[in-house]
Amino acid sequence: MPCSAVTLSLATICAVISVALLAIAFSTDNWLRIDVKRDKLKSRLDESSSITPTELETKELYFTRTKGLFRVCFPNERPSKTPLYLSPVETYCRNIDYYIPDDNDVVSEFSNDEVIKLHMSRGMIALFILSFLFVFIAFWTGVSGCWRRSSGNITSTAILMLVACLLSSGGMGLWHGVEYYETEKLTGDQYYKDWPNELKSSSTLSLDWSFYISWLSVGFSLISAILFATAASCLYKENDNMYQQQQYLMTVHPSKQGGYAYAPAAGYGHGYVAAYPPMGHGQVAAGSYPYSY
Repeated sequence: MPCSAVTLSLATICAVISVALLAIAFSTDNWLRIDVKRDKLKSRLDESSSITPTELETKELYFTRTKGLFRVCFPNERPSKTPLYLSPVETYCRNIDYYIPDDNDVVSEFSNDEVIKLHMSRGMIALFILSFLFVFIAFWTGVSGCWRRSSGNITSTAILMLVACLLSSGGMGLWHGVEYYETEKLTGDQYYKDWPNELKSSSTLSLDWSFYISWLSVGFSLISAILFATAASCLYKENDNMYQQQQYLMTVHPSKQGGYAYAPAAGYGHGYVAAYPPMGHGQVAAGSYPYSY
């Protein structure tokens, strides 16, 4: 089997896996999980606690939740006064606001760190969308390259997949930046830095499965780009070898060889007429006759 066929097949499989994993991660809400031990918090409520029973039942900080790119969801209990809706996977969620558009001019009241975090969040979503766009373009260049056996088109596909890989990895980098700002720099009741000590000791923050499959998607897209580049090199060599063989066949002219043709002989009915290589003027091959019966 030709080298190009094997590597093209593997590259296509990796590209399909990559875009499927990224689509799943992009649309799900399990990037970050915050587990809150509510029973432990309730047992610590006393006069010296900074948490009131009302806050414990109404604020989302005191409930186990998962966070995605677009929603914050509550898989178990949910706060009573937070407006929620039922997501497609049957969990109650609220949307994350990126303030596009900012109708009430809320962003103007943000601190510098909050504005930076907001721009990183918007950039993260934009990079993921651009990654999908480049994979879509790479699909058509790849189909064209396979159909025409064009090493140039396959090289373009490799470049497009590499760009898609860089864009999605850039989106992942911005996601890490957003989480760093929310846990280490930003202040306020909703941010980890200003959580009550009782809540910090009763909560666990962990990365969830959507985060891991997103990074896995980045890895598959990189492997796909490398395989497409290898396939382009193989295809170029195969096409070059085929062209050289065609050139060799075109320069070799086969000599005419004598044979026998069936034709009528004058005065004797049917007979075989001998065909011989052309001779010089007045020359006759030894032992040859014009007709043979």
